[in-house]
Amino acid sequence: MNTQWRLARTPPGGWPVDDDFERVETDMPDPGPGQMLTRTIYLSMDPYQWNRRRNGTEAPGEVCHGRTVSEVIESRIEAYAPGDLIFNTNGWQAYGLTGEGISDFTYMFPRKLDPAAAPISTAIGVMGMLGLTAYSGLIVQCAPKAGETVVVSAASGGVGQVACQLARIAGCRVVGIASKLEKVDFLLDALGVDACVSHKSPDFADELAAACPDGCDVYYENVGGKVYEAVLPLLNKNARITVCGMISQYGADSFEAARKAWGDLGAPTFARQDVTVQDLRVGNYVADYQDQFLAEMGEHVRAGRVIYKEDRWDGLAKAPEAFQAMLRGDNFGKTIVVVGDDPTA
Repeated sequence: MNTQWRLARTPPGGWPVDDDFERVETDMPDPGPGQMLTRTIYLSMDPYQWNRRRNGTEAPGEVCHGRTVSEVIESRIEAYAPGDLIFNTNGWQAYGLTGEGISDFTYMFPRKLDPAAAPISTAIGVMGMLGLTAYSGLIVQCAPKAGETVVVSAASGGVGQVACQLARIAGCRVVGIASKLEKVDFLLDALGVDACVSHKSPDFADELAAACPDGCDVYYENVGGKVYEAVLPLLNKNARITVCGMISQYGADSFEAARKAWGDLGAPTFARQDVTVQDLRVGNYVADYQDQFLAEMGEHVRAGRVIYKEDRWDGLAKAPEAFQAMLRGDNFGKTIVVVGDDPTA
């Protein structure tokens, strides 16, 4: 039998609750021609998944979307054999099909993994779409220059950690924004950011301004809300912003309206300071930048220039709980659900 978590309903609004998800036991799928059966090892939890469920991209009754690290069990694709380890999109289930006729990202991005190059869990983290998100938003879109000040919100999260370290490698002064003091300490002590402030501090805006005495040249936006409002007056002439996410607004009745309000609030500053703002859709960068990213990031990881922290949850049964905790900001690092045994561990 195969265990799945399916979307129980189109969420009515706000933040996810247990009633949004339904656990189902179903027959093991059989691979057809051009397909393979894969066993989920690691499941990625990401904020964008909530928007898919709320905007109808996922329909009730469908397996919840999620990128995965999996092991090939049975293959009817010549290039893959049982035992191969791959990055794919099994979603919230113990077993899934990858290949022809399978919707979503599954057939677009199956990639073999080399455990000797990096731990396989990093394929949904620093060496995967998460890492590419940080790379394409910071390096490709914002092109930071040595000596500039880069501010990263949700800096202790999966994407934020990588963005901070890439900015440091580029020779920038890096200012992180986090929540709990243990996250602030991690960013300062382990990741080597130049300054870090907690948005939970009653003096947050003043503390952020003090941490950016020369203003902000690049802002990696993950949060929105009061964090964004504190960054706005610090933006320098020709500053660049990549809008990766606005997690503080994902519970709003309309995320599209929240995104428009974000732009409307900043418009006067953007015009006065000639600020460049770009929304980040990482799928647009896979074809042109994935190979370059993997080569560069692999070197950084092996050399210890980039480290990563994972927030692991054991067992597929905990997927809804892990997802809700991640959206609340209760995670510390990249949120991963350990679904099955890792043969390389």
